[in-house]
Amino acid sequence: MEYWQTGFWELLAFTMQMALILILGHALALTPLFNRLINLLTRYCHTTATAAMIVGLITILLSFFNWGLCLVFGAIFARKVAERSQELGQPLNYPLIGAAGYAGMMCWHGGLSGSAPLTVSGKSHFLVNQIGVIGIEETLLSTMNISTSLCLIVLIPGFLYLLGRLSPHRTFNKLKSQSKKSQKLTTEAVGAEKLDHARFPAIGLGLLICFIAIRQAWNTPSGSGLGFIDLNYINFLLFGLGLMMHGSFSNFLTAIQKAIGGASGILIQFPLYAGIMGIMKYSGLGAEISYAFVAISNQTTLPIFTFISAGIVNVFVPSGGGQWAVQGPIVTEAAEALGVSIPKIIMALSYGDQLTNMLQPFWALPLLGITQLKAKDILPYSVLVMMLGMLIFISNLLIF
Repeated sequence: MEYWQTGFWELLAFTMQMALILILGHALALTPLFNRLINLLTRYCHTTATAAMIVGLITILLSFFNWGLCLVFGAIFARKVAERSQELGQPLNYPLIGAAGYAGMMCWHGGLSGSAPLTVSGKSHFLVNQIGVIGIEETLLSTMNISTSLCLIVLIPGFLYLLGRLSPHRTFNKLKSQSKKSQKLTTEAVGAEKLDHARFPAIGLGLLICFIAIRQAWNTPSGSGLGFIDLNYINFLLFGLGLMMHGSFSNFLTAIQKAIGGASGILIQFPLYAGIMGIMKYSGLGAEISYAFVAISNQTTLPIFTFISAGIVNVFVPSGGGQWAVQGPIVTEAAEALGVSIPKIIMALSYGDQLTNMLQPFWALPLLGITQLKAKDILPYSVLVMMLGMLIFISNLLIF
């Protein structure tokens, strides 16, 4: 109990980073630009098969930029497709479209919001004394991860298209189109309140933030690669983009209010995960588990065992950041003992963590709320996507 209490408060900064990456990503998905993009894309979703392929492809591509953005964008996109099919009287397998909108959550940890790769790229992460700083050029931009990402981009949408051709259409409850309230300047705004509704202050601050982010990238020494991209950098850039695209502080804050509820699980659960990390760290249990990994593994099988164990743990600890806090010290110690590449082990854990998101509905809750679907509706299709993803991940871990 004392070890758990000691670890309880050790990840407060990390908790705030993960909450912001979800909130700011959600807010970005609510900008007028992304709303127009969704309306444009729905015009090409004529059948269930094409809709599943397009929704899956777009959400997967967005997942490589930000998992929060991909999750919310996929949900809104799936709902818009269903609303349009109802307006036109076209048949649609809506649960499959919902599963396609969730498919990006099996790909995100290999992208620019991946918790484990971005965490170890920071100069003061909690394992820095053990493994040092590992830039994203060794993890996210490695040949293995690029190959894995390309396989996901090509094979998953193609598989969703095939499922759309083979699966029957289903009837679903009538959806009401979500109307957007006007957020224009009201006559009651006086004095400094006008700044909240004015375009120049928000866009100006957003441009300034983006300029600073670009300047930091430009001034980074060439030998450092892309190591400057970490959780703080991604959040800083999302903040600036959100301000610019919403066009005013009032619009931005309205979007933040809609998005902030989705971060409640992170704020409450991460201290609990930190407590688990404290038990692993201070009791010596982490070292004992590492020895067990060494006993049954070799250089070839350790990444596979790490991948499988991460998938199992994710069912009970449904958070990439929380899972890295729990398993990171274990798998890196095992990798060092066997002489296995630390970046490869980090990605193996990342792949396992995201894989079983298709099996348990924790991160699907925002999507289910927006689409008005139930977990049992999308699960049959998401499990099939998970099985294909398992083949992709294991194949690349063995090849590279």
